[in-house]
Order: sequence, then C-alpha cells, then structure tokens
Amino acid sequence: MTAFTPGRLDRSAAFYVAGHRGLVGSALWRRLAAEGFTNMVGRTSLELDLRNRSDVFAFFEKERPRYVAVAAAKVGGILANQTYPAEFLSENVQIQVNVLDAAQKYGVERLLFLGSSCIYPRLAPQPLKEEYLLTGPLEKTNEAYAIAKISGILQVQSVRRQYGLPWISAMPTNLYGPGDNFSKTGSHVLPALIRRFDEARAGEEASVTNWGTGAPRREFLHVDDLADACLYLLEHYDAAEHVNVGVGADLTIKDLAEMIAATVGYEGALEWDAAKPDGTPRKLMDVSKLESLGWSARIPLEEGIASTYAWFNANRNSFRN
Repeated sequence: MTAFTPGRLDRSAAFYVAGHRGLVGSALWRRLAAEGFTNMVGRTSLELDLRNRSDVFAFFEKERPRYVAVAAAKVGGILANQTYPAEFLSENVQIQVNVLDAAQKYGVERLLFLGSSCIYPRLAPQPLKEEYLLTGPLEKTNEAYAIAKISGILQVQSVRRQYGLPWISAMPTNLYGPGDNFSKTGSHVLPALIRRFDEARAGEEASVTNWGTGAPRREFLHVDDLADACLYLLEHYDAAEHVNVGVGADLTIKDLAEMIAATVGYEGALEWDAAKPDGTPRKLMDVSKLESLGWSARIPLEEGIASTYAWFNANRNSFRN
C-alpha cells in the first residue's frame, strides 16, 4: 500500500453521500454542509437505484467523486429483519458491491463504509471489541443483515490490500434522531416506542404492551454524533480494522421505554409480551479505540430523545404507516 497520511479533507472536492436522504446520510449531509463542503453529491433512490450495477457505474463515471460515504442500506427492526431476511441480505450486498466496485474503478481516494453493531456474535463478551468480529454465531433475528455488513467490511479490507486505497469502515451502535423511520412495521425500537407512546397518550390508553421482556440492554447514539464521528474518522484514521462508534454506556429496554414515556407524557402502564423475541441480550460497544483517536459522543440520551420527539411532532404528517 502506498503511504497515506489522514488529514483535512478538501472542502471543494466532490463528496458523494450514498443514502443522503436517510437517517445517517441526512445527518452526515448536514454535518458536511456545516463544515463548509461545497460540492456534495446525492441521489435519491428514484434518481439512482444502487442495486442497478450499470447505473451505479455510469453515475461514478460522470460524477468522479473524490470522497464517498456509504450510508445507503435496507434497514429495519426485529420484525422487518425476521420477515424479509432474503431482501436484507440480497439488497444490502447489491448496494455495497456496486458502490464499492464503482468507487474502486474510478479511483475514489477516501471511502467510509458504515455498518452496524449487529455484526458481532450474539454472545460475544461485553463490551464489544473490534477484534470480536467473526468469533462466534450471530443473532438469528438479524443474521442476514449482519452477514451483508460483514461482507462490506471485508470488501473494504480487500480493496486496501489489493489496490492500496485508504478506505475505512465504521460500525455505529443503535442510532436515533431527526429523520428516523417511525413506521409501525419497519422502525427500530427507539422511534417505535416514541410513536407507540405518543399514540397511546393521544388515545388515552390505559396501558401499552411492548415486545419482549424489556430486559435486553442497548446503547443509543444520536445520529448527529455519528455524523461528527464519520468526518473525524475520515480526517484522522487510516487502518484496515473497522472502528466502533458509540457512547460506551447502555440501559435496559425497560428503562428506555420509561424514559420515552416520560418525555412523551404518557402516564399509563407499561406491559411486556415475553412471547415476542428480545433479540441479542446485550450490545454494548467498546469505544476505547475511537476515544484514543480523540473523539467521543456529546449528546446525552435524555436530551437526544427530547429533540427527536420535537422533530417527530414537527413531521408527524409525513410518516409511513
């Protein structure tokens, strides 16, 4: 590999954010704009289907981005992952392979591939260290998505080894924030609870029943913190191993539910359906590697939930069912 030293990115260079309208991509777009990037490139899924290989290559040939962040993905919660495992595997692999192959062909200088904490084994020691990847069986409820993301990490590493390009990967923990998916069937736990408790409050429901036991522990990172970490890594990190991005602290789903209910103003009873799956018992990220590079999260969970609920209220008429 040719020598490369990370440093300040050229604010005038073309920077393609794949998935710039999604939760992560839109946050990164805002962060780049705030940092003075003037040549950001984005395409909606209607303008460019990243599953279409020839279209992706034609796009890269025309735009020739110098930097790329791969934030495009098919995502969802436990229900969606269990119901559509074939699509979660196939579509995510197609998106990744097409974008990464095109980026390699057209010489993208810096590329950041974003994955998920679900890449780690179901019963890996806590907190999750980067080296725990591929050391045990995955969580069955989202293994298809996890395999897709693992393949992306390995492709980035393979490109580094074979072509010498200084590409990197980052694995964020559970994300939330403005622009989240509040769909009843496709959302993750935090936005799902916000919508559920908001509707229960409006309907004056005496109780709300949530999936599982409430015992699993989860870590939550505000998407604006992730966006800040993405730019920081692009300017400060260059190595084959992926980097965990999180806050380094977690709480039970029961505690999360109570925090959200209080924020929303729902005062009814919280009940739990233990017949529904819990998923992985715990997924706490070890973020010591990222902190050693000089970055740490800044947005407290309670403050982040409050701002996310404010965004929810301002955009409630646009949510999918």
